[in-house]
Amino acid sequence: MGTEGARTDRLSILLEQFDKATDMARARLAGLGDEEYLWEPAPGCWSIRPRGEAVTPGAFGPGAWVLDLGDPDIPAGEYAEVARQAAGGMSVEKIAEDWSVSVTRVEEVLAHTGEPEPDDTPLTTIAWRLGHLHYAFAGGWEWAFGERRRDPKLMVDFTPSAAVALERFWEAVDRWRAAVGGVTEEQLDTIGFSRYPYGSDADEPFVGVIAGANLEFIHHMAEIALLRDLWRVRRTPSGR
Repeated sequence: MGTEGARTDRLSILLEQFDKATDMARARLAGLGDEEYLWEPAPGCWSIRPRGEAVTPGAFGPGAWVLDLGDPDIPAGEYAEVARQAAGGMSVEKIAEDWSVSVTRVEEVLAHTGEPEPDDTPLTTIAWRLGHLHYAFAGGWEWAFGERRRDPKLMVDFTPSAAVALERFWEAVDRWRAAVGGVTEEQLDTIGFSRYPYGSDADEPFVGVIAGANLEFIHHMAEIALLRDLWRVRRTPSGR
């Protein structure tokens, strides 16, 4: 395949990566049913649940169904990310604000960075992964291209219907992709172009925010793909 005329600027590379990832994800999610969407592969999974049946203290959402979320903390699986933030120049105070924890908790994490730690990240359902991505992309658009006022956690009406969830999810993803496609070189380098209230977006050039959104999409879709594989073999002799 020839490369004549191929664009190699920063935005084009990120858009091509995202487009390929979304194409693969659309194909991988084909045929998702409600039972599989809500399947809990092990006890204690995070998922979406009717508001009155939420099992986590921070579960959120604007409607009848909410997305599980625990008390603010830094999971052991994210210690390396905290170390990266500190190495990149973020203050302990800002990291604490980023993770909604105390300064003391951040200092504890940094003191243990590099030591073996059990990964206490909870297992999740496909519904949880899609819901997590959905509110992140909906909120990402709102706080970069929208009015920058709505709480991302109140922007998605979570649903037990896989078909409805996917339809709404792809609408949010497509709106993000269309907006990002029109970003200028100056905007790519603008720190705080995104004011997303959860995380470090406001302290990063927007090109880093776009790259981070790509990574978030890719790694969650890989996890969803694995859950689909586990669902497919769960009743075979080797999958019991």
